[in-house]
Amino acid sequence: MPAKTINDIVALCKRRGFIFTGSEIYGGLGGAYDYGPYGVELMRNIRNAWWNAMVYSRNDVEGLDAAQISNRLMWKYSGHEGGFSDPLVECKKCGARMRQDKMADPTKCDNCGSTDITEPRAYQLMMGLSIGAMADGAINAYLRPETATTTYVNFKNVLDARPHKLPFGIAQIGKAFRNEISPRGFVFRMREFEQAEMQYFVRPDTDEQYFEMWRDARMAWWIDVLGIPAAHLRFTPHEKLAHYAKAAVDIEYEFPDGFAEVEGIHNRQDFDLGSHTKAQNEFKISANVMDNKDSTVKLSYSDPQTGENFIPYVIETAMGVNRAMLAVMHNAYTEEELPDGKSRLVLKLRPKLAPVKAAVIPLARNVPELLDIATNIENDLRRLAIGRIELENSGNIGKNYRRHDEIGTPVCITVDHQTLEDATVTLRLRDTMEQRRIKIDDVPRAVLDIING
Repeated sequence: MPAKTINDIVALCKRRGFIFTGSEIYGGLGGAYDYGPYGVELMRNIRNAWWNAMVYSRNDVEGLDAAQISNRLMWKYSGHEGGFSDPLVECKKCGARMRQDKMADPTKCDNCGSTDITEPRAYQLMMGLSIGAMADGAINAYLRPETATTTYVNFKNVLDARPHKLPFGIAQIGKAFRNEISPRGFVFRMREFEQAEMQYFVRPDTDEQYFEMWRDARMAWWIDVLGIPAAHLRFTPHEKLAHYAKAAVDIEYEFPDGFAEVEGIHNRQDFDLGSHTKAQNEFKISANVMDNKDSTVKLSYSDPQTGENFIPYVIETAMGVNRAMLAVMHNAYTEEELPDGKSRLVLKLRPKLAPVKAAVIPLARNVPELLDIATNIENDLRRLAIGRIELENSGNIGKNYRRHDEIGTPVCITVDHQTLEDATVTLRLRDTMEQRRIKIDDVPRAVLDIING
């Protein structure tokens, strides 16, 4: 079989309802995609797997869902307004605009090959907004370019609501927006995307051990939970660190075009909480608040035992949910030669990640007795609350198996004429295509065993 490509994944996503081009009937919009019936489910299952690992399985991490639109000042003092940009160049011959640091050859236009290109200039990545009746077109708010900053400014709110000793973390999953110069790689780089980020607050003298801990924990999650083979993942330390960082490493997945980042783990020191604490000092002074000390919001931590007050260091884990979905689909995409000389395409997803957990298929579409039994089995499976269950009634068992192989359904239950005689059904497994007869009453337990591995 030929090596799988991103184009193969794109075709599957369109054909089977995972991902569509955004605004497609109007010609689309670069860097914007819509998630269809199965894409929604796969994304939700990846989110849930992340949330279970980061919040539900621990007692030291709290959840947050912050606003996507936020005060301009927050982004000014975080450093984004003045420094969050990419180097933009323009070809004087064809007019193409490109991000210089991503060009194949920074001296030649990627589009036409001309060497007549402009000098790079800073291109603001944040999407500014003018909100309110009195804004008059001036930018006074931004769509957030990341979830992390909206977590930092809620540090004191979360700590007041749920007191913790250090170390503790705040986790958040949500949309972020960047005015990318050249979105590319399908859903790999978009203007509207989803992040799953956790900020772990530690004492300054313990930052290195927790950086190592989270680096290893996150790699293990990609392998053990998402099912990505270790051979297709790697750590890549940052050669050049951001000014605020003490250490940074990316987890990269091996896509068809090579390894690329899917998650980052960063030691951000005390830069973020410190920046917003300083910002509050400046803001209060500029607002002519006389008692600056009492009115300043200090994003610091007071040790309940020693009374020591300090700004914690932050260990950040930052995953792109869309990139995780793309990696999971690429890893699961399998073309197989069958013994009869035919071939099949199957998405070998971990059962808990599969968009549809089980399909119930009556063998004949016009036999009411079979449909009634199939409907009852479907209802029994729905009561398990394990995810989406589908009832098929097209009457073509081969096409139904093929469709569910391609969307990754772990198990199909076929109701046939023998069912009317002995109350058994055929359980058909996705990966091996094994078929066996079981009693109808045993179906829920068998499906649960398959989903739980």
